[in-house]
Amino acid sequence: MGYRQENRRIVREEFEKKAREAEAEAERRREEVWEAVPEIRETDAYLSSLGLRILRVAMEGGDIPAAMARLRNENEQLRARRGELLVKNGFPADYDDPRYECGICRDRGYVNGKMCACMRGRLMEAGMKASGLSALLKKQSFGNFSLDYYRKDPESYKTMSENLRNARAFAEHFGEDGNGIPRNLLFVGGTGLGKTHLSTAVARVVIERGYDVFYNSAVGMLSDFEALRFGTGVVQGDGENVARYTECDLLILDDLGTEVVNQFSLSCLYHVLNTRLNLELPTIISTNLSPAEIRKTYSDRIASRLFGEFFILPFRGVDVRQQKI
Repeated sequence: MGYRQENRRIVREEFEKKAREAEAEAERRREEVWEAVPEIRETDAYLSSLGLRILRVAMEGGDIPAAMARLRNENEQLRARRGELLVKNGFPADYDDPRYECGICRDRGYVNGKMCACMRGRLMEAGMKASGLSALLKKQSFGNFSLDYYRKDPESYKTMSENLRNARAFAEHFGEDGNGIPRNLLFVGGTGLGKTHLSTAVARVVIERGYDVFYNSAVGMLSDFEALRFGTGVVQGDGENVARYTECDLLILDDLGTEVVNQFSLSCLYHVLNTRLNLELPTIISTNLSPAEIRKTYSDRIASRLFGEFFILPFRGVDVRQQKI
């Protein structure tokens, strides 16, 4: 699906505003120059008539290439003279040029129909902010996921090395079909073993590749659904836009099993899982529950989808947070 449409709209409006403001400020400075140096006003009026002069040459026929060369030469001389007049009167030679933030696309966001790097970067920033992971994205990545914390136990080290490899492959090949990489991941393991870190690392890469990622805890998601249905509850995400749970390119649902499990929560969870599976939209879920506890806690409809449609990554080792302390 690509960049979230709402982010595209917001960023496009930002760029349009930047371009308008840069050009309005340039026009203000130009008026200042014209007031101070009337000769520059006359020069600009003549330069602006270039299009009409080109049209006249084309209509009159004759040696058009030679005539066009003369016009270009005249134009270059006038622009050079204009710069000299500016400097002579105490202005920088480019005083009334628009001051665009990006000189490549002139704050349009596109160059020859292709998205400029500046707009792509801004969309990435907007995607990180909208993901719900903006704070964690600043400090957690594949690059700083250290396997050193798992080296004391060879089995844990082997498992976590595989988890890192699988998570990286999932992120780097996100959106590609037929590559043999699982569409959904289930991170299972105790507290402090790196589940959130790897989720964040995946999100960073997927966002950088231009996809819409949304993260929330299971408690936060259910709070959003409660707020929408009952008009009450503490909203941790976006209570007025629960559609993001079923429409974003990648949903990351953290801490499954910490929510209050009742008929309503089971219904919401099933709705999100089933809808995303039907739409073939990838999901990452992390939980501290064991597979046996998942089967005991959730309905068969939910458990069968988690174990049948998700690739399970077991997290092993000793609590990394405690090791850091």
